[in-house]
Amino acid sequence: MQKRIINKVAVLGSGIMGSRIACHLANVGVESVLLDIVPRELTPEEEKKGKTLNDPEVRNRIVNTSLQTALKSNPSPIFSSSFSSRISTGNFEDDMSKIADCDWIIEVVVERLDIKKIVFDSVEKHRKPGTLISSNTSGIPIHLMLEGRSDDFQKNFIGTHFFNPPRYLPLLEIIPTPKTDPEVVDFFMKYGDRYLGKQTVLCKDTPAFIANRIGIFSIMSLFHSMKDFGLSVEEIDKLTGPVIGRPKSATFRTCDVVGLDTLVHVANGLHKATGAEVFSLPDFIQKMMENQWLGSKSGQGFYKKVKNEDGSSEILSLDLSSMEYVSQKKAKFATLEQTKPIDEVADRFKVLCAGKDQAGAFYRKSFSALFDYVSKSIPEISDELFRIDQGMRAGFGWQHGPFQIWDAIGVERGVKMMRAEGFEPADWVTKMLESGQKSFYKLNGTSLEYYDIQASKSAVVPGLEDLIILDHLRGSKTVWENNECAVIDLGDGILNIEFRSKMNSLGGGVLSGINKGIEIAEKDFRGVVIANQGANFSVGANLMMVFMMAVEQEYDELNFSIKYFQDTMMRARYSTIPVVVAPHQMALGGGCELTLHADAVQIAGETYMGLVEFGVGVIPGGGGTKELTRRSALRYEKDDVELNVLRENFYRIAMAKVSTSAEEAFENGYVIRGRDAITMNRERLIADAKSKAIALAEQGYTMPAKEKFRVLGRQSLGMFEVGINQMLEGRYISPHEVKMARKLAYVMSGGDLSEPTNVSEQYLLDLEREAFLSLCTEKKTLERIQHMLQTGKPLRN
Repeated sequence: MQKRIINKVAVLGSGIMGSRIACHLANVGVESVLLDIVPRELTPEEEKKGKTLNDPEVRNRIVNTSLQTALKSNPSPIFSSSFSSRISTGNFEDDMSKIADCDWIIEVVVERLDIKKIVFDSVEKHRKPGTLISSNTSGIPIHLMLEGRSDDFQKNFIGTHFFNPPRYLPLLEIIPTPKTDPEVVDFFMKYGDRYLGKQTVLCKDTPAFIANRIGIFSIMSLFHSMKDFGLSVEEIDKLTGPVIGRPKSATFRTCDVVGLDTLVHVANGLHKATGAEVFSLPDFIQKMMENQWLGSKSGQGFYKKVKNEDGSSEILSLDLSSMEYVSQKKAKFATLEQTKPIDEVADRFKVLCAGKDQAGAFYRKSFSALFDYVSKSIPEISDELFRIDQGMRAGFGWQHGPFQIWDAIGVERGVKMMRAEGFEPADWVTKMLESGQKSFYKLNGTSLEYYDIQASKSAVVPGLEDLIILDHLRGSKTVWENNECAVIDLGDGILNIEFRSKMNSLGGGVLSGINKGIEIAEKDFRGVVIANQGANFSVGANLMMVFMMAVEQEYDELNFSIKYFQDTMMRARYSTIPVVVAPHQMALGGGCELTLHADAVQIAGETYMGLVEFGVGVIPGGGGTKELTRRSALRYEKDDVELNVLRENFYRIAMAKVSTSAEEAFENGYVIRGRDAITMNRERLIADAKSKAIALAEQGYTMPAKEKFRVLGRQSLGMFEVGINQMLEGRYISPHEVKMARKLAYVMSGGDLSEPTNVSEQYLLDLEREAFLSLCTEKKTLERIQHMLQTGKPLRN
């Protein structure tokens, strides 16, 4: 078996996908050479400068412009601007020889087979034997690209379909041809998973592969049926968004963001390839295409933002009957109201399908159509049902795949629903039920099994062996729990502390669980991981609790609560066993503070971390202010300007600076280089954190010594005061924000000390808590907290 290491990749084509694939390769530390065509004519600006078509600047204009456009886009495709140095650029005519130094060549040019073949002709001339080659096509059959290719090319060639944007969407579809070496298939399945951070899904070489096939079906089926229900665009989006575990953009907003032309291109391709009428374009879609109402890229699609006469902005929705834009009406359904108390999305599906209103009818029809299509797509697009679920979760952001939704409703109940709606499931579903198997998935101990259609029996879902999935452990491995937190035995002497509160906020139940988990581990285990598999690690402290105590002026209780929070953070730092925190997605406020107090951090590549308390009118009160002050002192080196580091951390708190990636979290000092590490695939995060906890234990972990650190007193207070006054005079901050900033400055200076002094952590924690409590007495602070609770957005007052 050939050992393969990817050190350098050639990305052929620098459009939206190519440039962003190069950026994502840079995110994982891989160098790439990004190539594109040579321009055939000068721009007016180039003519003015006297440039010619032979100038290198002109010849690389297309690729360089594409890359710069990608780097400036928001959200950013790259973890850190410094990573762009890992991408070199060139063109197909002058630089194709550079692919000889590459371990993988990925083609990302325009979706035309003739052009792809021309590119591959050139690849054949320059690649070294054994080099991996792949295509990122989303619609052209992979096997058609093999015509005229050498044997070595054919056995090393495969489809690698990234989803846009490559950094953020975790799906990577792997599509082999009959000529692809099985070792190449195995390599990409593992490389995509472990190094690129992707959910790799093995696909057959069928039209649109798996995710787009099912995703576009779902959208087009809805397009064809929605008029039967008399539902508006915004009502459909209400029904097909977070309530069923799908993105906030739901259906029509997603179409606007992606671009209607992109959707139509894929639908037309599927209609031509499959002949299925569901992929034909309804009249309203054809009209929108004629009008170039493509969505965000054209300024209007299913939604349109307008300015009213009074200067206010309004987002109108398209009335699909009149084809005119109208004011949105509030979408409200009795069935949705019934699901509000149900936190778990999977538990809502039965309620939704039993609804007696339009919403219930809509769900019964749309889910029945989906179940009919996916059941009959096997074995055409996949032999295994779990691959369809994986594709939809990773590619379209569905929390549950089609077969998981069907399981949640109940397979037998789903079949009855389908028949009532005029659908009949595939024969294999009926045979499965007749055999006594009542669900597509089942948990056998801690192993997840799926129904293997070919074998007519359950089999273990492959690829999960090295993962830790808390859902699979809760039933048999829970050591302790309350309503907001659980302590779970991960095996090998490591406990996991899992948050279960709303949005994983850190209230009394979670804090109690952290203390209890560490207490249990100190007696009978050798390490702790603090991690969960919710949408976010933690959005911070329980603001409602703080707000209610402050409104009721229960300041003694609030003081006790903040002290308990601080003590819990210090308990995480000073225990006899290693504590590893594994944040992912949002780790804000208290979630960041907990991370700051860990012995080590295993951080997901996509983590957005920061101390955001200024947004609600207070300073970080759970040890965050103390910790950034302490880290400023630890970073000080002799002859350095001591105030610079402290000023940086002051502004991180005052500006509520949030890192936009794990790499930025390192740059901002929230996690520590050399000690902490990044996991690209979030599915592997807890397993990696467990390994880190084991390593610390086996190295002979000892509790850190409590050491004093230096604060600067009046020296830094003076610096902060000058900056605050300048911000006030420039009207950058409000009088209340001046008060907040002065409180923060006082704490980070260690108080009004006449000279630099070494202080304990507890000394600064007491100052921090006092400042937090004093700000909670302010009317402006309560207004900010209330506004955040009501809108989810910070208030400037």
